Amino acid sequence: MPAALEEFCGSVFWNDSFLARSDADLPVCFQQTVLVWIPLGFLWVLAPWQLLPLCKSKSKKSPLTKLYKIKQMLVTLLLMTAVAELVMAITEGTGQYSLPAVRYTNPSLYIVTWVLVLLIHYARSFCLCRDSVVLFCFWILSLLCGILPFQSLVRRALQDPISDVPRFVLFFISYGLQLLLFIVSGFSDISPEGRSLPHRMIYKGHRKPLEIEDVWDLKDKDRTQALYATFEKNMKTALRKAQAELEKRKRKKRRRERDTEHMNGMSKAQSQDILVLEEKQPKKKKKKGGKGDSSHKDYPKKWLMKVLFKTFLQNLVMSVAFKLVHDVLVFASPQLLKLLIAFVSDAEAFAWQGYLYSILLFLAAILQSLCLQQYFNLCFQLGTNVRASLIAAIYKKALTMSSATRKESTVGETVNLMSADAQRFMDMANFIHQLWSSPLQIILSIVFLWGELGPSVLAGLAVMLLLIPINGFLVNKSKGIQVRNMKNKDERMKIMGEVLNGIKILKFFAWEPSFEKRINEIRACELKDLLKFSYLQSVSIFVFSCAPFLVSLASFAVYVLVDENNVLDAQKAFTSISLFNVLRFPMAMLPLVLSSIVQVSPQEDHLISLSEPAHGAQMCDGPRVNLDIKPGSLVAVVGAVGSGKSSLISAMLGEMENIKGHINIQGSLAYVPQQAWIQNATLKDNILFGSELDEARYQKVIKACALLPDLELLPAGDQTEIGEKGINLSGGQKQRVSLARAVYNDADIYILDDPLSAVDAHVGKHLFEHVLGPKGLLQKKTRILVTHSISFLPQADNIVVLVAGTVSEHGSYNTLLANRGAFAQFLNSYGTVGLDGIEEQGDEGMEPCVEEGPDDVVTMTLKREASIHRKEFTRSRTSRKAQEEPIKNIKGQKLIEKEAVETGKVKFSMYLRYLRAVGLGFSFCVAMSYVADYVAYVGTNLWLSAWTDDAERYQNETYPVQQRDLRIGVFGALGVSQALFLFLATILSSHGAMRASRIVHEQLLSNILRVPMSFFDTTPTGRIVNRFAKDIFTVDETIPMSFRSWLNCFMGIISTLLMIALATPFFLVVIVPLGIFYYFVLRFYISTSRQLRRLDSVTRSPIYSHFGETVSGLSVIRAYGHQQRFLQQNEKTMDINQKTVHSWIVSNRWLAIRLEFVGSLVVFFSALLAVISKNSLEGGIVGLSVSSALNVTQTLNWLVRVSSELETNIVAVERVHEYTKVKREAPWVTDKRPPHGWPSKGEIQFVDYKVRYRPELELVLQGITCNIGSTEKIGVVGRTGAGKSSLTNCLFRVLEAAGGKIIIDGLDIATIGLHDLRQNLTIIPQDPVLFTGTLRMNLDPFDQYTDEEVWKALELAHLKPYVQELPERLQHIVSEGGENLSVGQRQLVCLARALLRKAKILILDEATAAVDLETDHLIQTTIRSAFADCTVLTIAHRLHTIMDSNRVMVMHAGKIVEFDSPEKLLQKQSIFSAMAKDAGITNTETTTL
Repeated sequence: MPAALEEFCGSVFWNDSFLARSDADLPVCFQQTVLVWIPLGFLWVLAPWQLLPLCKSKSKKSPLTKLYKIKQMLVTLLLMTAVAELVMAITEGTGQYSLPAVRYTNPSLYIVTWVLVLLIHYARSFCLCRDSVVLFCFWILSLLCGILPFQSLVRRALQDPISDVPRFVLFFISYGLQLLLFIVSGFSDISPEGRSLPHRMIYKGHRKPLEIEDVWDLKDKDRTQALYATFEKNMKTALRKAQAELEKRKRKKRRRERDTEHMNGMSKAQSQDILVLEEKQPKKKKKKGGKGDSSHKDYPKKWLMKVLFKTFLQNLVMSVAFKLVHDVLVFASPQLLKLLIAFVSDAEAFAWQGYLYSILLFLAAILQSLCLQQYFNLCFQLGTNVRASLIAAIYKKALTMSSATRKESTVGETVNLMSADAQRFMDMANFIHQLWSSPLQIILSIVFLWGELGPSVLAGLAVMLLLIPINGFLVNKSKGIQVRNMKNKDERMKIMGEVLNGIKILKFFAWEPSFEKRINEIRACELKDLLKFSYLQSVSIFVFSCAPFLVSLASFAVYVLVDENNVLDAQKAFTSISLFNVLRFPMAMLPLVLSSIVQVSPQEDHLISLSEPAHGAQMCDGPRVNLDIKPGSLVAVVGAVGSGKSSLISAMLGEMENIKGHINIQGSLAYVPQQAWIQNATLKDNILFGSELDEARYQKVIKACALLPDLELLPAGDQTEIGEKGINLSGGQKQRVSLARAVYNDADIYILDDPLSAVDAHVGKHLFEHVLGPKGLLQKKTRILVTHSISFLPQADNIVVLVAGTVSEHGSYNTLLANRGAFAQFLNSYGTVGLDGIEEQGDEGMEPCVEEGPDDVVTMTLKREASIHRKEFTRSRTSRKAQEEPIKNIKGQKLIEKEAVETGKVKFSMYLRYLRAVGLGFSFCVAMSYVADYVAYVGTNLWLSAWTDDAERYQNETYPVQQRDLRIGVFGALGVSQALFLFLATILSSHGAMRASRIVHEQLLSNILRVPMSFFDTTPTGRIVNRFAKDIFTVDETIPMSFRSWLNCFMGIISTLLMIALATPFFLVVIVPLGIFYYFVLRFYISTSRQLRRLDSVTRSPIYSHFGETVSGLSVIRAYGHQQRFLQQNEKTMDINQKTVHSWIVSNRWLAIRLEFVGSLVVFFSALLAVISKNSLEGGIVGLSVSSALNVTQTLNWLVRVSSELETNIVAVERVHEYTKVKREAPWVTDKRPPHGWPSKGEIQFVDYKVRYRPELELVLQGITCNIGSTEKIGVVGRTGAGKSSLTNCLFRVLEAAGGKIIIDGLDIATIGLHDLRQNLTIIPQDPVLFTGTLRMNLDPFDQYTDEEVWKALELAHLKPYVQELPERLQHIVSEGGENLSVGQRQLVCLARALLRKAKILILDEATAAVDLETDHLIQTTIRSAFADCTVLTIAHRLHTIMDSNRVMVMHAGKIVEFDSPEKLLQKQSIFSAMAKDAGITNTETTTL
C-alpha cells in the first residue's frame, strides 16, 4: 500500500524520522493523499442525503437570500482555483517530464466536490432551514486537515525561496476561501417562514420578558395531533395482540378448569357460575394480567412500553448513536492526561508534543460536549413527546369512559394521572439510555484502570460495590417514607380543597379553628416524615461524598502496600483519579434509572387501566320502564326524591348500562342537566357551544330564555368571561344559559332535567311560555321534562309518574286526575287542584325580571360596577372600532384576573426571607461547614500531588516505610474530615429547612382562613390550592436541595480554579475573561430560562383545567356529540404548552454548549500553561491541575443550572408570601366579649345601615332602618340586586358596614369579635355544603354536643331513620362534597346543624330550590315547630313559603319599600301584591304551603 501511494505521489509516504525532531513535519505525500481524502470522503458519503430535497417535486423553492448568493459565489471561486490547478498540471505534464498522478487527481476530485457543494446549497434552498450541518462539519474538517500543509508551506517559504509560486498562491487562495465559507456558514440562513435560532430568542428574552408569541411554533411532526396519530395506530395493533393473547390464555384456563372439574366432581351449575364470573371480570384484565396463570409471560401488561418504543424508534436510534460516540470520547481525556504528565516529567520530550496533546484535549472536550448536547436534546424531545401522546390518550379515553368507570376515580385522581404520572414517563424517557450506557462506561473504566493499577483496582471496586447496597437500602427506606408522606399530603390537600370550596359555610358557622387544627395536625406528621427523609438523604449524601475518596484511598493504599516496588507516580495517580471520576456518574445513575423505571411501572398500570376499551359496568336497579314518546310532544316526568328520574334521563343519554331491553332514539339530542355545566369562556361561547353564530336566532334564543336583563347587568354583555364552574353567575342565570345552549343547538329531542328548579316562579313561568310550552320556541320538538313544579303539568301532553324506579302511571293531566291514583293524592296534599293562578295569565307584555339566585359577592359587585360603566359602554358602542372588537377595558369583564406571571429578576429579599425562616444562625453554620468541607478537599488533593512527587525524589532507592504510612494516614484523615463536614452541613440544613417549611405553611394557612370572603370570590380555588400544593412542596423539598447543590457547585468551582492557579499562576490572567464571558452567558440565559419556565407552568394549568372541565361536563358533551371539538381544543392547549417546553429544552442546550466551551477552554489553558512552564513544574502538580480542570466542565454547567433552578424555585416563596400579605377580616375574638347566653331575646335593629362591597363601589344597602322584634318571623322578598342576600352577609359581618349599625339585643355587633358573633347566629344556607369526614363531624366539628343531642337533632330533621340504617350510623363517612347523599338529604343535614346550634336568631336562605315538595314540606314544618321561640328571617324565592310570616319585608334597590303583614300588603296595590299575582296567590289562605 505505502509503495503504491509513493508511486502515486512521487515521494516518500511515511517515515518515523520526520517526527523524531524538534521541528517535526508530515511527509508531503501523506499531506497530499490522506489529509485531502478524509474531508472529501466525509462529504461524498453524506451528500446524497443532503440532495434529497431536489427529488421531492412538491417542495417549492423559497426566495434567495444574500447569504445564499455569497456562498454560491465563494464556491464558484473555489471551483475556478481547482480548474486553474488542473489546467496548470495538464500544461506542465505535456512538457518534457511527466508529473506524478496526484497532481491530476486532486484538482479533479476538488472540481467534483465543489460542484457537489453548489448542488447541496441549491437543494437546501428548498428547505425552511437552509443551513447544512454536513457542509458545516465538512468545512471544519477541511480547515483542520489543511492546517498541516499550511504550516509546512509557510515554514518552507521562510527557510528558502518558494519553488512553485503558482501552486503556493492557489493553495492559500483556496484555503482563505474555505475559511470565509466556514465563517459564512456560521450565520444562520433561514427562510422568512422558518423559525429563528435559539440565540435570537435568548437575546429577546434578555431584553424583555418573553411572551408566548415570542416562542417558536412546533414543527408539524412534533404537534400533538401527529404524535398521537402514530401512537394511536401502534396502540390499536398492540391492544389487538394483547386481547388475542388474553383470549388464548382464557381458553387454556377454561380447558384446565374442565379437567379439574371432573376430578372435583363439581356440579354443572357451579362451573357455569365460575365461567360467568370469569367473563364478568374483563374490566380488570389489563391490571391483573394473568393472576391465576402466572407461569405465562404477562403479555398484556407490557404493551404500553412496546407501543412507546415503536412510536419513537427513530429518535431512540439517533440518540444511541450520539451517546456511543460520547461514551468513547469520555475515555480519551484520561489517556491524553497520562501522555501530558509523561511529557512534563520527561525532559527530553519535544515541545510540539505538548502542544499537540493540549489541542487534542481541547478537541476531545468540544466533540464530547457537542455529542452530549445533541443526545440530551433528543432525549428531552422524546420525553415531551411521550408526555404529549400519553396526555392526549388519557384525554381521549376520558371522553369515552363509561359512567361506572368514571365513578371509580375522582376528577382529581384523573388529573393527577395526567400531571404526575405522565410527567414520570417524561422523566424516565430522559434517562432510559443510561440502562445500556452506564454498564458500558463501567466496564470500559475497569479495563483502563486495570491497565494502570493492576489487581489493586479491585479494592476500589469492592468499596464502590459495598456502597451500592447501602445506597439501595437508604433509597428503599426513603421510598417508604415518601409513600407515607404522599398519603399525608393527599389528605391535607383534600381537606384544604374542601375548606376552600366550603369557606362560606366555615365563616357562617365560625368553624375555621377546627379545620385549621385538623390541617396543622396532618402537616405536623408530614414534616416529621420529611425530617426523617432528609436525615436519610444526609446519610446517603455522606456515603456518596465519601465514595470517590474512599475508592482512591483503598486502591492507592493496596497498590502501595502490596509490593514495595510499586511507587505511586503522577501518571498513575491522576489518570486513575480521572477514571474514577468517570466511573462515579454511571455508578450513581444506574440505581436512579432503575428506581425511576420501578416508579413508572405502577404508573403504567395506572395509565393502562385508563386505556381499557370503555364499557359501562353500572348494574343499577334503575327504572324498569316502558315508555313510548311521540315526536313533537311534551312529556313531564314527576316523582319523589330518589324515584329514579335522573336515572331515567341518564339511561336515555346512554350513560347507564341497560341490563335488559333497549332504548331507541331517533334524531339529535340536546340536554339540560339538573346542575348547569358552564365552561370557563365568554357567555356567548357558552351558548353557541361550538356552533356557527346565526345572529337572528341567537337574539331570539336570548330573549326567550330571559337573558336580556342579565346581559345588561353583566359588565361586558355577552362578552363577559364566565369564571370556572360559572362562578360569577347566580344559580338561575347558570340554568338559563344552560337552557339557551340547548335551544340554540336546534336538536330534535330535548331532555330537560329539572331546569326550572333554580329559577323564580315568574321567570319559570316565562321560560315555560316562551321556550318549553305549547307556544314556546320548542313547540315542534320532542321535550322530556323532569320537574318538581306542579303548575306546568296541565299543559303537558303526557305525564309519567315514577315511583321507586318504575312507572306507576302515565297519561294526560286530566286522565291521571280522574284515575285517583298516586298522582292525584300527591296533588291534593301539595296544591289545590284548581290552581286558579294558571288560568289568569298576568299582563302579557311583562318582561320577566331576573330572578333571585344565590347572589354571591361577585355578581353583586359586577352589577354595581356595571351600572357605573354602562354609560361609557353605550357611548363607545356607537363608535365603529367598538363594533370590530368587544370593549377590552371594562372593569369586571374579566372577573378572574389572569394569574400574575412574575417577570424579571427575583428579588433578593426573597432569598433573605427564606433564610430568615431557616434562621440566620443556622444558615451561617451551614455555609461555614461547606467552606470547611472544601478546605479539606483542596488539602486532600495537594497532599496527593506531593505524594506522587515522592516517586521522582526516591527514584532509584527504596521508599521509606514510615514515609509511606504517613502519606496514606494523612490522606485518609483529610478525606474523612471532608466527608464529616459535609455530613454536618446537610444535617444542619435539613433542620433549618424543616423549620422554614413549618413557618411558611403556618403563616399561609392562618392568613388564608382569615381573609375576607371577597378574596375567595375573585380568586379561583385552583390558584389557592396551587399555593398549598405546588409551592409548599417546592419550599419543603426543592428549595433546600437547590440551595445545597448551589453551595456545592460554587465551592467546587472556586476550589478547582484555586488548584489550577496554584500549579500555574498565569492561569489567573485567563480566569478574568473566562469569568466575564461565563457571567454574561449566565445572565442572558437565566432571564430567558426563567421566563420559559414560568410560561410552561402558566400554559400547563389550562391543560388540567380544561381536562377537569371536560370530565365534569362529560354527559353534556356526549349528549351534544361534541367529543371531536373538545379533542381538538385539548390538542391546541397541549401544543401551546409543548411549544414552551421545546423552546426551554433548546435554550438549555444553547447554554450548555457555550458553558462547556468555557470548560473546554479551562482545560486547554491549564494544559497549555503546563506545557509552556514545563521546566519549572513537577508531574504531580500538572496532573492535579489538569484533572481538576477536566472535572470543572460539568460543574460549571451545573452551577448555571442550579442557579436558575434556585431562582425559579425561590419564586414559590414569593408566591406564598403574596398570599400571606392579603388583608385580613376583623379579629375573631376581641377584648370585648358578649355576655353569656347572648342573644337571649333575639331582637334585631338596623339603624340607618349602609354597606358596599368594595371601597370604590356604590352602596348596596342605602341606609336601612327597621326593628325586628323577639321571636318574630320575617319574610324578605325582592327582585335580583335588591340586596336581600346582602342582608344576611351583613348580619354575619361577611360585609362590614359603611355607615350605621346593627344592634342585636342591645349590643352593637361591630364591637365584638367575628366568632363571638357568628357562633351565636344560625343560618341554613342555600347550597348544602358537606365536608369529608364522619357525619358527626359534619354536624359538630368541635365535639361540643353529646350523642343524644345529635340524635335528637337528626330526629327533628327527619334523618334519624336513614342514619339508623347505616352500618356506621353517626360515624358514617361522608364522601367528597357529600356525593354519597342525595341533594335533599344534604339539605336535611344542614337543617340538623341549625337545630343542633339552636341559636336565638335563624337566617334561612331559601333552600328549597333542588328539593321536591315533600322534603320542602318537611323542612318548613320542622322550622315552624322547632324554631317557634326564635327570630327567623327567611329570604324567599317562592312566595308560598312566607305567606304565614308575621311580616314581609319587600326590598328594592337597597332600600326597604314595604314592610308589613302579608294580609295587609295583599289588600293594597303594592309591589308585593303584583308579585303574588304572578305566582298565582290571591289571598293568604290559597296555599297550604
